[in-house]
Amino acid sequence: MTPSAADGPAELIISACTVLVHDDQERVGFAEDAAIVVRDGLVDAVTTTSAVADLPAAERVDARGQVALPGLINCHTHAPMVALRGLAEDLPTEEWFNDVVWPVESNLTARDVELGARLACAEMIRAGVTCFADHYFAMDAVARVVAECGMRALLGEAFFSSQGPEGRERSLEFALRHRDTADGRITTALAPHAPYTVDDTDLAATARLAHEHGLPVHLHAAENRDQTDTSLARHGVTPIEVLERTGVLDTDILIAHGTGITDRDLPLLRRAEGRTAVASAPRGYLKFAWPGTTPVRALRDIGVDVGLATDGAASNNSLDVWESMALTSLLQKSAEGDPRWLTSRQALHHATLQSARAVGLGDSAGSIAPGRRADIVLVDLTGPHTQPVHDLAATLVHSARSADVRTTIVDGRILMRDRQLLTVDVPEVVRELGERLPALVDRSHGRRIQQYDT
Repeated sequence: MTPSAADGPAELIISACTVLVHDDQERVGFAEDAAIVVRDGLVDAVTTTSAVADLPAAERVDARGQVALPGLINCHTHAPMVALRGLAEDLPTEEWFNDVVWPVESNLTARDVELGARLACAEMIRAGVTCFADHYFAMDAVARVVAECGMRALLGEAFFSSQGPEGRERSLEFALRHRDTADGRITTALAPHAPYTVDDTDLAATARLAHEHGLPVHLHAAENRDQTDTSLARHGVTPIEVLERTGVLDTDILIAHGTGITDRDLPLLRRAEGRTAVASAPRGYLKFAWPGTTPVRALRDIGVDVGLATDGAASNNSLDVWESMALTSLLQKSAEGDPRWLTSRQALHHATLQSARAVGLGDSAGSIAPGRRADIVLVDLTGPHTQPVHDLAATLVHSARSADVRTTIVDGRILMRDRQLLTVDVPEVVRELGERLPALVDRSHGRRIQQYDT
């Protein structure tokens, strides 16, 4: 499509770059010496650099030597947990939760959550992440940060059954209050924590509310094989079977992790009536020494989208989806014993279109094409570690790093240009968060918000 000056000045023109594109079969390809025209927050055209030479624009970016990608999507994280980065190291899952994380989280204030979210958004913007799915507490504060910093997000207020009906009600109230806010950049979900902390009654009620209000459900389930084995021993069913019998599996559902998904779960996931997706955060699985990883190939074979994620920085130490993309490709090769799976182009598909579908944005994000939201990142491949380029997809997945992202754009608005953040004051956030850390990390009180016992 060639844009016309008759349409009026463009909002933004990005020129002289290589653009990652998808064909009508969703195969990844690259258009060279290309230009992207943005109007009203949408991609108006992907064309040639010469075609836009005389086209008027409010803002222009010369992206020579750079690749334009759809903004990366972090399909499952707990953004405010960056405040806990490095606090609970080298521990098995049960001790990590019970001895450190859940005692510390009992200290959280809304201000702690807000500061953590600001720092997390700065980290993600710098890493080329334009959208994230968050599942945490005091989420009004996170919604405020998203609105101010310009990112896109799927947000849910987490709850446990130990909180009583009030927890579930707060999750619903949050979802309804913030749905489609921040000029449509915020979408919402109901957010029960997990089948091992939310009982069947609450899960069934959540499924009913999801159908009644047209909301998706975002929760942890079958995170690891120990959880699945414990569920089978105690209840005779897997965590996925719990979701099926309570009706949650027939909502639009985003399942975090799923490394404990078994062969007996696959027919249930295939028959699920809603949109079913799994978010995979491989770095954390390695760190916790879990014996498996998300069964990406089996899920893809039954039509379940697998989006890329980081989980929270308390377990992962990073919100770098770029790293998740590379690790997903490598771990899948190892798990399947097949170097031909997952290829670099398949990894890019998971990082773009599949991740967009996982968070409910399959019709509006995940690709650079006319009518899609102008969520775009520009990646500099001129460094010595990315040269020479024999296979551009492999260079992006296995050689490039998040620090190679030069510019991050959401809805046509530049949030970072030439590595300079434009919407978050990082030094001020770090200063205040540092002042609050002693009170936040205190565990002398002996409280915890929950008990991990799967």
